[in-house]
Amino acid sequence: MGASPKRAAGGAGSKKAPPAAQDAAEDCLGLYRTMVLIRHFEESMRRLAAAGETPGLVHLCSGQEATNVGVILALREGDYIASHHRGHGHCIAKGAPIDLLAAEILGKAPGICGGRSGSMHVVDLPRGNLGTNGIVGGGIPLAAGAALAARARGTGEIAVCFFGDGALNQGLLHECMNMAAIWSLPVVFVCENNGYGEFTAMEDVTAGESVQARGEVFGIPSVTVDGMNVRAVRAATLAAAQRARIGEGPSFIVCNTWRYGGHHAGDKQDYKDDEETKRWEAADPLITFAKTLVDEKRASRDELAAIEAEVVARVKAAVAFARAAPQPAIETLEAHVHG
Repeated sequence: MGASPKRAAGGAGSKKAPPAAQDAAEDCLGLYRTMVLIRHFEESMRRLAAAGETPGLVHLCSGQEATNVGVILALREGDYIASHHRGHGHCIAKGAPIDLLAAEILGKAPGICGGRSGSMHVVDLPRGNLGTNGIVGGGIPLAAGAALAARARGTGEIAVCFFGDGALNQGLLHECMNMAAIWSLPVVFVCENNGYGEFTAMEDVTAGESVQARGEVFGIPSVTVDGMNVRAVRAATLAAAQRARIGEGPSFIVCNTWRYGGHHAGDKQDYKDDEETKRWEAADPLITFAKTLVDEKRASRDELAAIEAEVVARVKAAVAFARAAPQPAIETLEAHVHG
């Protein structure tokens, strides 16, 4: 865990995850394209933040693309997600238009929330996205509530909440897990364990040897997966989603992953060990999955290069749109504010 040898780069932990899905119906190029899109979008946001064009702090998810995509692309269109402060990748995987997302992050009027939410509070309800969230673990009760509502409607949707290892010690996680288990709610708890809560290694602030045990103590089926392997994440999510849809209640998935950037775009990461960083960089989810696709003859290197070129052009156009977009009108300042 964290900087400790207990948490090997790309490792899946002590309990084996479900086998990676490799059926012919799997949209491998779709998984790859979405991961590449998230990576290039985040790197563009990093450059904009460095240039002072983004109001407030920006928290990026480069390195965690396999968890974003492996979970969300295993869901159905009507399912719900609740994110955290490092949530641009979740928004993109759930279908948010990248030009409107970029405009939102830059505080511009055409943004998904009219330029008023910024990076950490993007809500996209038409796509089932209950929002990124600046409060540690703040999305957990939102997903539990959405799952309760879906069960009451009997319409078959499930909800997923994403949270980092920093939320493992928040009381609301345990309260929501307890209620979800008692009421058999169709919710999947996903911990994106990148080893650091802000600037502190997880093992320095988290007791116990097993993150997975956080769910097991409530009798929730729990598994630890290699969060740098999009197929492993997808397979675990498919199994959890199936249990939720047939009324078997919640699941807990721990995705061991890594963030290449700091806690926020300006963080120099002096607290990280260089050798540990190199081990995780060797497990880069885009590079390893690209190699797998070529080795399995599901795609050629030229096809993958064409996908990346297409994505680069899309992101460049989205950034140009956002930079040229107008600021929100002052008359909209109190819109959607309820006192």
